[in-house]
Amino acid sequence: MKKYTNIISSPNMKLAAVRDLKKNPEYEYNSVVIPEDFKNYGVNKKYFIRTYGCQGNLRDSEVIAGILRELGYTQTDSVDNADIIILNTCCVRENAEKKVFGEIGTLKSLKQKNPGLLIGVCGCMVQQEHIVDTLLSKYQQVDLIFGTHNIHQLPSLIKDAVLANERVCSVLSNQGDIQEDLPSCRESTYKAWVNIMYGCNKFCTYCIVPYTRGKERSRKSVDILNEIKQLKEMGYKEVTLLGQNVNAYGKDINDLSFAQLMEQVALIGIDRIRFTTSHPWDFSDELIDVIAKYPNIMKHIQLPVQSGDDEILRLMGRRYDSKQYLELVNKIREKIPNVSLTTDIIVGFPNETEEAFNNTLKLCEEVKYDSAFTFIYSPRVGTPAAKMKDNVSMETKKLRFNKLTATIAKYELLKYKTYENKIVKVLVDGPSKKNDEILSGYTEDNKLVNFKGDISKVGSIVNVKITKAKTYTLEGEEVE
Repeated sequence: MKKYTNIISSPNMKLAAVRDLKKNPEYEYNSVVIPEDFKNYGVNKKYFIRTYGCQGNLRDSEVIAGILRELGYTQTDSVDNADIIILNTCCVRENAEKKVFGEIGTLKSLKQKNPGLLIGVCGCMVQQEHIVDTLLSKYQQVDLIFGTHNIHQLPSLIKDAVLANERVCSVLSNQGDIQEDLPSCRESTYKAWVNIMYGCNKFCTYCIVPYTRGKERSRKSVDILNEIKQLKEMGYKEVTLLGQNVNAYGKDINDLSFAQLMEQVALIGIDRIRFTTSHPWDFSDELIDVIAKYPNIMKHIQLPVQSGDDEILRLMGRRYDSKQYLELVNKIREKIPNVSLTTDIIVGFPNETEEAFNNTLKLCEEVKYDSAFTFIYSPRVGTPAAKMKDNVSMETKKLRFNKLTATIAKYELLKYKTYENKIVKVLVDGPSKKNDEILSGYTEDNKLVNFKGDISKVGSIVNVKITKAKTYTLEGEEVE
C-alpha cells in the first residue's frame, strides 16, 4: 500500500453552502491538460468505470471515460483485468453510499493481487468531509479521490498517484465554474445527455446536492446549441437537457431563459428532446407554451412534489404548498392535454403524521401520476433535516411506503391500459434485460415498451402496436 497521502484539497460543507449570487461563473475552454511527460501513459492499459446515481453522474462518467481515452486507455467490462477502476458515486440516499463502500471493500483483494492497480473514487459522496475521512482512514486500497468540480484535472491527479506513488485527494468545495470542450465517450450513438447548467440554490432541507454540486450556474446558450447541432449531424435521435433544476437556467447570466433555450433546441430539429429535473417553483407559463408548441419536445414532465402536506413541504423548504402545486399541474394539463406527469415523493420525513401522509395520498389520487420515484426518508449528514428528530419509526415508514406505492401503481396500471391496441413510436434501445429475443425502448411520453422486432432497428424510431399493459411496462409488436 502507498505510504503517503497527498491532500491537495479536501471537502468543506460550510464553504460548499456559500452563494455569491452577484458573481457569474467563469468559463474555461480546453480545460483538460495532459502533462507532456504523461501523454500516452494509458496505452495498453484498461479502465473500468462504475456509475451510481443520476443522469448527471452518467454524463460525468462519459467525460471521465473521454479523458482516460485521451491518455490512451481502452475500456474493459470487468474489474478483473482493469488497470484503473473509478467509482463515480451518489449520496442522495444512504443505500447508495452503502453499496459504494461494499464495492470498495471487495476491491481490496484485487489490489493485493495487483499492487499497480489504481482505484479512484469520485462524485457526490466524496464532497462530504466524513466520507473522505472514512476513505482515507479505513480504505487504504483507494489511491485517488476527486470531486465533482475538478474532473478536468484527472490527468494530473493520476500522474501524481502513479509517479509520486502517493494516495491523492483533491476535492474542491466552491461554488463552481464551468469547463467546456471536455472530451467525452458517450455510451450511446443515438441518445445523448447534454448539461445545460450545474448546481442548485434551493437548499431543500433534506437534500445534500447543493453542497455537492455547487451554485446554480448556466452554460452559455451558444455552447449548448453548438453541442446539440453536432449531435444532430452525428445522427443522434434524442437529447436530454440536464441540470439539478433546469427551470432556473439562464437566471444567473445574461442569456436565454430555459423556455427560450428549449425553443432554440427544438428548431435544430433533433427528433426527441427531453429535460430533467424541474422544480415546480421555477416552472413558467412560457415554458408550458413552448413544450405544447413543438412536437419534438416530448410531452413528459418529471415534476417532483416530495409531499402532499403543506406543513411537511414547509419543513422541507420546498417553497410551494399543495394548492400551488396542483394549480401548476392543472395549468400544464390544460395546455398539454396528453402530457405524462411523473414525480418524486419522500415518505417518513420528520414530523410526518398520519394526517400528513394521507394528504400525500390524496394529492396522488388527484393528480394520478403516470409513475413516481418513491423513497423512505434517510437523513443526510450536514443537511438541516438531519438535525431534526427522526420521529417516524421505520415500521411506520415501511407501511406508508407500501401504501403509497400501491396507490401509485393503481393509477399507473389504469394509465398504461389506455395504450392497449394503440400504435406508439418507440426509440429502440436494444434487447430487453430479461430476454435477448425481445427488444425494448421508450415511447415519446417515456413509457417502457418490450416488443417483438428486428434487432437491426436499434437506434431507430419504430411503430409498435401495444398488445398488453402491465403496471410498469407495455408489451407489443413492431408494425409498419
